[in-house]
Amino acid sequence: MVRSYYDMVDIGDLEGVLQLFCEGAVYRRPGYAPLVGRGELRAFYSSQRMIDHGKHELADVVSEAGRVAVRGTFSGTLKDRRRVDVEFADFFVIEPSGRFSRRDTFFFAPAV
Repeated sequence: MVRSYYDMVDIGDLEGVLQLFCEGAVYRRPGYAPLVGRGELRAFYSSQRMIDHGKHELADVVSEAGRVAVRGTFSGTLKDRRRVDVEFADFFVIEPSGRFSRRDTFFFAPAV
């Protein structure tokens, strides 16, 4: 399920991405207030996300009892046409329904 999330994001399948999240899901990402619910997720992916297009490559996926941790890289182009190559880590919580209830993203970039 987590692998299919990245595939859907990379091809721009917004409806498919949203269906992976439960109604009240929370997504925390550096530089944004927490996104709560599918409505805020829709707004983020359709207009607020800085990324125009690109590809995620997963290096590690670790799963245990409704939690999944991912480490990987993203290479792509931002909406301002700048090229970006960044390492990331994601942490997902999966509800018994099989949908994501939480996602936390971290980037390996200078911040402090």
